[in-house]
Amino acid sequence: MTTPDTAVIDVDGTLVDTNYQHAIAWSRALRRFGRTVPLWQLHRAVGMGGDQLVPAVAGDRFEAEHGDDARAAWKEEFEPLLPEVAALPGARELLADLSGGYGLSVVLASSGAPEHVHAYLELFDGRSLARECLTRDDVTRTKPDPELVRVALRRVAGSAGFVVGDSVWDVRAAVGARCPAYAVRTGGYGDDELRGAGAQDVFDSLDELRGALPRILRG
Repeated sequence: MTTPDTAVIDVDGTLVDTNYQHAIAWSRALRRFGRTVPLWQLHRAVGMGGDQLVPAVAGDRFEAEHGDDARAAWKEEFEPLLPEVAALPGARELLADLSGGYGLSVVLASSGAPEHVHAYLELFDGRSLARECLTRDDVTRTKPDPELVRVALRRVAGSAGFVVGDSVWDVRAAVGARCPAYAVRTGGYGDDELRGAGAQDVFDSLDELRGALPRILRG
């Protein structure tokens, strides 16, 4: 790999602890339309954008009949949970190391709703530490489609980047964009799942990932 000049960082589940709140909100939203999906299955889908998640867990017919309404219901169910969201330990320090210590362009790239992502930024000073922050509104297809990673690199004229995420969907998006992916276990995915999707390495925490940055950045 060429020495990277850009770090593309996922937000939900990677920098902020949201995955289980998302699973609960999706469960409640889908039940409004008579569809019960087990929480473990919803958890495994968290990290996809809502355009991808609904057909993945409920089927194409449900998507055609209720997709947009289900996504609106999810937003209604998630917003009361928003005050419970906290930054994960090491989030701010990781971004500060990447941008200040190593001089990389940091792009926060989330498939989440813009209003939620911008609320998260306040939890770890994201606006001052990242050059760009992308949400689902910046692409036509969300993760695991690689478009978000490709747009992130273009926004900062990056020539070589790597991706940090917590889900197999982050990893698959990185692989699709031909970028190395590094995963943290904060999303609840197992090592075999993350490595099987293409992760170069898996870390217990953001602090452990920070300690590995010299090795990662050697390319």
